[in-house]
Amino acid sequence: MAVTQDFRTDADLACRAAEEFVSLYYETIDKRRRQLTKLYMDTATLVWNGNPISGQNALIEFFEMLPSSEFSVNMIDCQPVHEMATQGQKTVLVVTNGSVKFDGNKHHYFNQIFLLTLHTTPSNSVWKIASDCFRFQDWANS
Repeated sequence: MAVTQDFRTDADLACRAAEEFVSLYYETIDKRRRQLTKLYMDTATLVWNGNPISGQNALIEFFEMLPSSEFSVNMIDCQPVHEMATQGQKTVLVVTNGSVKFDGNKHHYFNQIFLLTLHTTPSNSVWKIASDCFRFQDWANS
């Protein structure tokens, strides 16, 4: 029974973390893009439509070249990643989908998957992105 209770606790933590993170992430990318890389670990990798981007400097350059955006999230799903798979690090897998309109372009549907890890300091705990995979989901005749 303890395993079930521990999983339920971890799942509740994952859901709260995912909801807070998703709200912060998409608000930041739309309104405070220069702050976005603070949500990523120094060693994080973003794969944007199949193109890998690693490290803070590369992420900063990439986000600065993106046109302004308006993201709308339709769905959030999350689950805790078992600590045996992450060397004891609290980790949450977050999946979102929705639509985005970049300045001067039509709306695109997207799917985004985040792997978040919990970073704790004496003063607070913060979820940071370890891995991020973004992909447009538009069909050929959309």
